[in-house]
Amino acid sequence: MPALHEWWDANARDLPWRFGRTTPWGILLSEVMSQQTPMSRVAPYWVEWMRTWPDPRALSEASVAEVITAWGRLGYPRRAIRLRECATQVCERFGGVVPDDYDDLVSLPGIGDYTASAVVSFAYGRRVAVKDTNIRRVLSRIVDGTESLGGSATSRDRELADAMLPRDAHDSVVWNQAVMELGAVVCTARTPGCSDCPVSAYCAFLAAGRPGLGERRTRPRQRFEGTDRQVRGLILDALRSRPADSPGLSRASVRGLWHDPVQVDSCVASLDEDGLVEIMPDGSIRLPR
Repeated sequence: MPALHEWWDANARDLPWRFGRTTPWGILLSEVMSQQTPMSRVAPYWVEWMRTWPDPRALSEASVAEVITAWGRLGYPRRAIRLRECATQVCERFGGVVPDDYDDLVSLPGIGDYTASAVVSFAYGRRVAVKDTNIRRVLSRIVDGTESLGGSATSRDRELADAMLPRDAHDSVVWNQAVMELGAVVCTARTPGCSDCPVSAYCAFLAAGRPGLGERRTRPRQRFEGTDRQVRGLILDALRSRPADSPGLSRASVRGLWHDPVQVDSCVASLDEDGLVEIMPDGSIRLPR
């Protein structure tokens, strides 16, 4: 679809890891950071991480506390630990060079199908179908005329992505980027801008009257207030704000962060299990050293 390529050339967001301005490590970092996090929030963190740890070896030599602190408010901080583990394995197994082979990539900590495919495509220019949520939604609408319900990729999602991918390697990279961008900024989940879509003339979903627009797979509504995720975030924020050489946060201080001491204790235990905090003999906690 030439119209889609033209739209990408004219409208792609100028993100710092795009247009050949970074390394495969920078691509991998951007993809991990962007999981469940808007790219607008990711960009400043990515810039700072690349300034501090421009390659896998640099990150592998950082302390866990430094990595957790630098992750800030990106959410799901276990990703930061996995990134450091990934960097260590890249150094130990691949000489500090991010591999260009899909199977090698998915063998690394925290790297799944989507991230491996994105690195192979965007960093190394290889022909591979990238199957993120945005791409799956766009292709489901345009080709099948049906609403994508989210969740894990189905066999039909994979079949569509593989069938629509251009044969030429360079064209396939542009295609992946353009379809993903279209889903992020135009063909959005709930309020698609069909009047601004460069491929609306080919869209079976629009032609059918956009049946089931915005429908999602049935699941409990996620909330944040009062959840363990909120309490874990409060604890980590309190630890990040302390000088690196300061003593641990006392048990009383930790419990003072939230009204339910039982929930606090449970969250401290889960953070310790995830490797995000260390519990000291006196019951105080600190970021791992």
